[in-house]
Amino acid sequence: MKKDASSTSPMRADVVIGGAGFAGLALAIALRQGLGDSFTVTVADPALAMVPSRDPRATAIAAAARRLFEAIGVWQAVADGAQPILDMVVTDSKLDDAVRPTFLSFGGEVEHSRRANSGGVNFGEHEPFAHMIENRFLIDALVAKAKEFGVDLRATAVSGFDNAPYAIGVTLANGEAMTARLLVGADGARSKIREQAGIVTHGWNYDQSAIVTTVAHEREHHGRAEEHFLPAGPFAILPLTGNRVSIVWTESNRDAERMIALPDEEFHAELEKRFGLHLGDLKVVGPRKAFPLGLFTAREFIAERLALVGDAAHVIHPIAGQGLNMGLRDIAALAEAIADAARLGLDIGAADVLERYQRWRRFDTMTMGVATDGLNKLFSNNSDVLRLARDVGLGVVERLPALKNVFIREAAGFTGDVPKLMRGEGV
Repeated sequence: MKKDASSTSPMRADVVIGGAGFAGLALAIALRQGLGDSFTVTVADPALAMVPSRDPRATAIAAAARRLFEAIGVWQAVADGAQPILDMVVTDSKLDDAVRPTFLSFGGEVEHSRRANSGGVNFGEHEPFAHMIENRFLIDALVAKAKEFGVDLRATAVSGFDNAPYAIGVTLANGEAMTARLLVGADGARSKIREQAGIVTHGWNYDQSAIVTTVAHEREHHGRAEEHFLPAGPFAILPLTGNRVSIVWTESNRDAERMIALPDEEFHAELEKRFGLHLGDLKVVGPRKAFPLGLFTAREFIAERLALVGDAAHVIHPIAGQGLNMGLRDIAALAEAIADAARLGLDIGAADVLERYQRWRRFDTMTMGVATDGLNKLFSNNSDVLRLARDVGLGVVERLPALKNVFIREAAGFTGDVPKLMRGEGV
């Protein structure tokens, strides 16, 4: 959209999205793809000025989320750089234990039932339950696809908004003004949009941070992911293409800060102590960063002509690797609600449309938050009694293939009321 220099009226869009992460960009593409050129979408985020992306992190993309990216035409551009998770093992030990016995193992493929979701779509017999991909590749592919679909991309932030009859007025940080039928807050855990809307969050900080880096190693990983439960928290080894893995290493806030500041040789020694030697010599090949962990859920996911998605709506512990995938499920549900309303000629920002989105997502979000909080409390401690109880539990699950398949299907995103995009369909 271009502004007429002779006009002082604000520019108009159907939807303005504050935030150009995975969720914001995917939502914009899905809406343009499903509703056509007459449906206008603006995405505003200062990060759009940094192309190509410099995000050093990597993310586990669950099978249902991968289907969303396939449906909007993005996965094809990044598939060669995505590493399928072909196997997964879970151990539980103390840091100095000489042996880390495997209590639970999963094959990397998810088996689907004859009707794998409420939409009655048969996904096929088997597929990897997740792929690992480096964030920068996926962000760049999303930006390219958004441009292809004519999404209005602006390298600035949403700085304010005000409701008006049948519209919401949006002010950008560069001084421009817009009007829209709906504003979407996809601007992360410290969402300014959520804050201005007066939506409070409930939750707490953990005294934990996740150290994230990329490690190269001597031997092939064969697509195996590992989750080592240690007293300070989980130590996850997640396979990337080539002889590389992404590390998500949980420590107390104080120890994480200390680890990040260590000289390279000392950091390597601490890493090797947790990683082990089964993949041969190790070398840190990415920056080390620490991210504080917490559990937070917005009291409401919606307000007047406003919807929150992703980390702006909820933040969970990474112990189950579901944070991003929950955000993508948000935008799949919201896109479907918006598209259904638009095709019926209804107001896409009306309260009943947004309430449909909120009902769809709140229970799932609360359930996952409680589950990850419970897992973190169960595994991140030095209690021998709890260790015995959880190891017995893991052993029971290991001996029940049907129960293991339920967990894999949950991790893959194929349980519950699955939105169309997560089934590989357009909205």
